[in-house]
Amino acid sequence: MLIAGGGPVGLALAIELGLRGVRCLLVEKRDGAVPVPKMSQVSSRNMEFCRRWGIAEKVQNAVWSPDHPLDFVYLTSLTGSELARQKVPSYAARGDMPLTPVGPCHCPQNYFDPLLVAKAKTLPAVTLRYRTGLAALNQNADRVTAQLVDTLTGKEETVTARYLVGCDGPGGVVRETLGIPLGGVGALANSINLYFRSPDLAALHDKGWARFYRLIDETGCWGELIAIDGYELWRLTVFDDRAATVDAHSYLRRAAGREFPYEMISVMRWERRDYVAEHYGEGSVFIAGDAAHQCSPTGGLGMHTGIEEAVNLGWKLAAMVEGWGGPRLLASYETERRPIARRNVDFATRAFRETFAIAGSFAIAEANRRRPVDALQSQVRRFSLHEHLKSQYCYEASPVCVDDGTPPPLPEPDVYVPCARPGGRAPHVWIDGKRSTLDLFGDGFVLLCLGPDAPDPAPLISAATARGMPLRVERLDGPGLLLEAYARRLVLVRPDGHVAWRADTPPANAHAVIDRVRGAM
Repeated sequence: MLIAGGGPVGLALAIELGLRGVRCLLVEKRDGAVPVPKMSQVSSRNMEFCRRWGIAEKVQNAVWSPDHPLDFVYLTSLTGSELARQKVPSYAARGDMPLTPVGPCHCPQNYFDPLLVAKAKTLPAVTLRYRTGLAALNQNADRVTAQLVDTLTGKEETVTARYLVGCDGPGGVVRETLGIPLGGVGALANSINLYFRSPDLAALHDKGWARFYRLIDETGCWGELIAIDGYELWRLTVFDDRAATVDAHSYLRRAAGREFPYEMISVMRWERRDYVAEHYGEGSVFIAGDAAHQCSPTGGLGMHTGIEEAVNLGWKLAAMVEGWGGPRLLASYETERRPIARRNVDFATRAFRETFAIAGSFAIAEANRRRPVDALQSQVRRFSLHEHLKSQYCYEASPVCVDDGTPPPLPEPDVYVPCARPGGRAPHVWIDGKRSTLDLFGDGFVLLCLGPDAPDPAPLISAATARGMPLRVERLDGPGLLLEAYARRLVLVRPDGHVAWRADTPPANAHAVIDRVRGAM
């Protein structure tokens, strides 16, 4: 297996394969260092994967103080007026969450990527090679031949692999070689990231610690300040700037509301985009992450979507290598994941446009002590929906899930509603004080037998054994919450934690169910 690209999506795929003992080579043309973080939060869904990989606590404790709140603040400037606030408790204060066993964590990329690298290096099946780029590729019926180049010496070599996955970014070699076009809105704005160090900035104002400070003045909503390490590292993102030169000092003074000491680390222009690839692969070659979709970072859906793709594709590639995956299994990757990418990119674009459209009159009205503007408060509440929307999705019309006839969930519900409908993420329920139902999934298929009167699972076990499909039975007689969340007494869950089939009685044709979920029919 060959993976092109050593960002978080490529590393997640390498971990997924490595944990299953599938040999893979990851090549990255850069040295692997992340001097400037592009993302700042790991979503709850991605944290669930980190929990399975054994690194969740390291991610949570990597940088952010457990006592710092994670608020989302709207304000005219740090030393100006606070307009609205979405309160998000600190790690120490938030307690159990109904959605997940592990909540979202503030862990910028310069802290998160090294944790993924460290995990990948513990897996004997994974080889990481930096300063090695993918120069070209071609494929035949059962092999991919790749031309690699040492980016320091220029030395070239040829490797062959059964599969190749391009996690090599927007302008990567893989998608361009396959000739896969991008669809979508295109460019949304010309943005600027100012990455700087200032230990004094936090003491300059009375707003307290927060993850985001969204900046609004008489011109409208123009940017956001993000606390990177909860101490001295910061990133100011300017939403749209088309000037020929960047006046970084002016932007920082505008955000703070006054002069303050700082050390500028990086000034980077970038284009905010809305793109989704028309296809997710061809033959034995696939794409994931920014190679497959690009979105505004508003809402934190970029890496979140890419890591979900890595987890979806990882078990399917392993199934093919291990010999139990059917001929239609890999095609289900695009069928399942592309609609989710399109949904997420659309949401990010809409969230950015709503934010950018906040009128400057909102700030003026609040600064003059007039009543809060309802539209701004509504916008703040809307951002509070993001996290559960990241987990509440379903692979509708999946060719490797068995529809049970229940209606699909609302696309953007106001509250999280657990749903074990086939195609959906299996709900989290605490089995005991420390173990979640989600902790049961990941290494193969799991058949949940719920309640003391759960029917005999023997037909499904026999059919899976006959096909060589890994299946483990978990009998749970615990609290009624399990049956309430899963709504059936037999529930078949895939390695990626999505429900494949469920019923209250064994299927009339167990072999047909097993063949369907492994992509053989």
